[in-house]
Amino acid sequence: MLIFQPAEEGLGGARGMIADGLFDRFPCDEVYGMHNSPNGQPGTFGICKGAAMAGASFFDITVQGKGSHAAMPQQSRDPLVIASALVGSLQTILSRNVAPLDTCVLSVTQMHSGSAYNIVPDTATLAGTIRYFKDEVCELAETRMRELCAGFALAYGVEINVDLRNIFDVLVNDDALSDAYKEAAADIVGLDNISDSDQPATGSEDFADMLKVIPGAYCRVGHSGTTGLHNPSFFLDPEILPVGASIMARIVERRLAA
Repeated sequence: MLIFQPAEEGLGGARGMIADGLFDRFPCDEVYGMHNSPNGQPGTFGICKGAAMAGASFFDITVQGKGSHAAMPQQSRDPLVIASALVGSLQTILSRNVAPLDTCVLSVTQMHSGSAYNIVPDTATLAGTIRYFKDEVCELAETRMRELCAGFALAYGVEINVDLRNIFDVLVNDDALSDAYKEAAADIVGLDNISDSDQPATGSEDFADMLKVIPGAYCRVGHSGTTGLHNPSFFLDPEILPVGASIMARIVERRLAA
């Protein structure tokens, strides 16, 4: 079976399909996914056994302050100043709360506030992501984020609202099926072009939700071009298409025969 999944980039397409009865309506014994890798090494196959990609929570933080004329800031409770200080404090979650040998990435990627040169705004919003490989690490980071926001609200006399949403689970590759995937790929690209020691990636992929329900594996296939993903200069090498399709066909042939 081929699964055509919508809304992969943070909009819950996999979870929506599973909730809609995907694997009840179309039972599967195993499930396999694939991603391109612009590593400048066409025709290479890489896989990471076990926890291979990070889970992710998205967050939105709204600081509700008090605006004023920019010439009279003493009349305000400036949400920009508060939000700016909060950005720095959020990084202490990683440096002072998460154990050094655990992996966690907290990135504030958006700040929105204000509309004029001479007005202290009344609100500021922050947004970003938490990436993790252990559920308890994510829970710790989310708890500390809420506590810090509550503390800032009390300290500055403002209201701070936190919206945290888990978007991606940790992607965990089955060991035995990773080996099966690797063997199928070797038939297509040759054993010399195979790697089963790829490092876990802190990026996220909602194929992880499918792997929580059905055992399987997720790989990367290399191609020409070295500009990273999610970049306006990214180039998808069309020569990768028959390579990827052939690997997929080969894993089907091997597993059905088995």
